[in-house]
Amino acid sequence: MEWPLILLCIFAGLIILLLTGLPVAISFMIVNVVGVYIFWGGDVGLGQLFLSMKDSVRNFVLLPIPFFILLGNVLFYSGMAGRAISVVDKWLGSLPGRLSLLAVGSGVVVSALSGSAVASAAMLGSTLVPDMEKRGYKTPMSVGPILGSGGIAMIIPPSGDIVLLASLAYLSVGTLLIAGILPGILMGVLYATYVIVRCYLQPSLAPPYKVAPIPLLQKIKRTVFDVVPIGIIIFLVTGVIILGIATPSEAAAMGAFGAFVLAACYKCLTWKIIKDSILSATKVTVMLLTILLGAIAFSQILGFSGCIKGLLGFTTSLPLSPIAILISMQIVVLILGCFMDEVAIMMMIIPIYMPIVHALGFDPIWFAIILLINLEMALTTPPFGMILFVMKGAAPHIKISDIYKAALPFLACDAIAIALIIIFPKIALWLPSLMITR
Repeated sequence: MEWPLILLCIFAGLIILLLTGLPVAISFMIVNVVGVYIFWGGDVGLGQLFLSMKDSVRNFVLLPIPFFILLGNVLFYSGMAGRAISVVDKWLGSLPGRLSLLAVGSGVVVSALSGSAVASAAMLGSTLVPDMEKRGYKTPMSVGPILGSGGIAMIIPPSGDIVLLASLAYLSVGTLLIAGILPGILMGVLYATYVIVRCYLQPSLAPPYKVAPIPLLQKIKRTVFDVVPIGIIIFLVTGVIILGIATPSEAAAMGAFGAFVLAACYKCLTWKIIKDSILSATKVTVMLLTILLGAIAFSQILGFSGCIKGLLGFTTSLPLSPIAILISMQIVVLILGCFMDEVAIMMMIIPIYMPIVHALGFDPIWFAIILLINLEMALTTPPFGMILFVMKGAAPHIKISDIYKAALPFLACDAIAIALIIIFPKIALWLPSLMITR
């Protein structure tokens, strides 16, 4: 059987299973077992499959995932993250579109803590949007910032998506974590600039309202007590990696420990918070590791069946420039985002994309950052982006057409960020170049 037909059968089977509503991990596992039995020598292949699956979850580079999730859970359940957001709200004062800016910041925090931009959109859509509408905010400035904020959370540390992508693509976790910092800041600047300029030109979208004046000394005091300690923990998580003092796993462990210490210092660390934080982190970690089991085996099937080799030869023989191929690859991701979440997309495309990236001579870290931004774009791209319908469910009174319109400007900001990273690769590669290796 020729490789195009094999590839078609594999993906057709996978898509059918996903459309039946089976969990992502189970769907990939079924495809893996059938594929291994056919292409990898029957019972012998099944034995090799289980061995490779066992080895995939024993990888030391996966350790940051539970620690990052635990760090976020402690900050979330203890209420420290909410206090930090409240302080930021006080500093915004009467800035145009202040609630929209706060929605972006809240979306980043919630997405990072929950590990899911989809969950973030559901939560913030049901909590923030009603309050913003009461103050006269129109859909572009209430729904739009929430839709756009998840993209930043996916690429700034601590990010479980980065660890998962690095594991799937066999990249350095520490390098990819650090590479996401400047692109994340760039996206935040683009979002904030758009919100402020749009609200300045069209005040009716986000009507200003009186904010009770807060003494400067009080704002500084609250910042020192509620924001700086959390900022220090997150900075230390990334700083020790850049300086080569600790590995990503060690840095993530120190960050999680620091969150517990900080919660104890704030006198908000209870046994219930400890229990809920650890239990939630365990559930999410098990889910991600189960997904990883299927992803590793899936990539091996594609390689063993000859699909990767055939697709690589086909791609490199196309009469297109490398950049044109890169753009085509991103368009495929946008289409897939209409039907599945970012983890499923990563599992499906990484085994195919990374050999092409290496063959075309692209820097894999640079490509991974572009891919992460595009994955979030895929989930918010009309007409079938998953987050769009999640937002519709969270705010059913808003027309889906209005949600589409609200998403477009923030998608444009993402596209500008990707274009700038393509033109100026140093945006993603400069900080990693400063890292000191141990």
